Amino acid sequence: MPAPQGKTGPMTQVPAQGRQRLGPRPLPLHLGLAMWQVTSSSVALPTSSKGWDGWKPGLAARARSLQPELAAANPEALGRAVIAEGLRRFNRLLAGIEAYRRHPWRRDVADAPAVWREGSTVLRDYGGVGPSVLFVPSLINRAYILDLSERRSLLRWLARQGVNPWLLDWGYPGEAERRFGLDDYIAGRLARALDAAVELTGGKVIVAGYCMGGLLALALARLRPEGIAGLALLATPWDFHAGDGGRARTLAALAPALEPQLQLFGVLPVDSLQMLFAGLDPFGIQRKFEAFAAIDPDGERARLFVALEDWLNDGIPLAAPVARECLLDWYGGNRPAQGEWTVAGAPVDPARLDIPAIALMPARDRIVPPESAAALAASMPRCRALTVAAGHIGMVVGSGMKKAVWEPLRDWIAAVQ
Repeated sequence: MPAPQGKTGPMTQVPAQGRQRLGPRPLPLHLGLAMWQVTSSSVALPTSSKGWDGWKPGLAARARSLQPELAAANPEALGRAVIAEGLRRFNRLLAGIEAYRRHPWRRDVADAPAVWREGSTVLRDYGGVGPSVLFVPSLINRAYILDLSERRSLLRWLARQGVNPWLLDWGYPGEAERRFGLDDYIAGRLARALDAAVELTGGKVIVAGYCMGGLLALALARLRPEGIAGLALLATPWDFHAGDGGRARTLAALAPALEPQLQLFGVLPVDSLQMLFAGLDPFGIQRKFEAFAAIDPDGERARLFVALEDWLNDGIPLAAPVARECLLDWYGGNRPAQGEWTVAGAPVDPARLDIPAIALMPARDRIVPPESAAALAASMPRCRALTVAAGHIGMVVGSGMKKAVWEPLRDWIAAVQ
């Protein structure tokens, strides 16, 4: 069920003081994967000792070098050692989760004032004097990734750098938004937010989209170019079959299995979304929390880890019509790159977008393959493409973000206006 709506403010700073952290979500999945790893390693041991050839390419050489030693070892002792190591790793995972849940850090900034509101969506003004930039986040994560904390806020930094940032905060889908498709969000809610920003600022604005928000911003720019001075795309996908098309098709193939949830709730629940992302790297959570258990809990690295995990676990359900369009039309049919994606009856053709643009593409992005984002940059006639040494989330909050991403974005904004 979607979270209750209300005035934005302290309730958006999840987890609030005294509220127990529930992540990493969905916890039963991650614990089950960790225990499955212990069991499967034990079951696979006899085959591995005999020279099993099904290893991944990166592990095959190492496995071959160990094979004589495995074959000569006492099978029972080796089996006990494998199980003991697996249980040690499982306990480190539990230790990391407990350390995360007990950590005292809480988000240390309040949301910027809301200056426009429609349904569950609000437009926030971050102040600053200079070119106005409307930031459009994804529909499936909270908007405050761009305003994570006092030290990790792209928007607050830009406001001190001669830019006037605005943030579109989608909020949780209510009764109305659960019936929304992409047309409703882009040609309706987003277009009216653009109108509000233009009216409040007195002129054209730059639109900046992050991840899925970049696709929404691109479609908006094709529909409403008269109000937009430039377009910035951060880690924005386009060719969903580039880089790892098999993964995209697999996600699309899961759509029928998700249909009962979509019909029952009217949304794709947060835990189901998290399960889809977990499929990209099933043991990523275990590695992350094992590492977290070993670091100084009072250090900046630990605080950033907690801030990001709080944000990741504070997701937003995705309206059922949008979920179907994304899974079937984007991931399955690759309609954007095929030239078949339309919004409000108009084709979303980046080649026909005659405004300045910049595409910032993380080289280590596991969510949006660099090849997918590069295809969009290459199709836009006035687009500057910049590949950055970062991951999908690290590009906006990572330790090297200011020099690699924030400063080039600031300089491009200044050049547009």
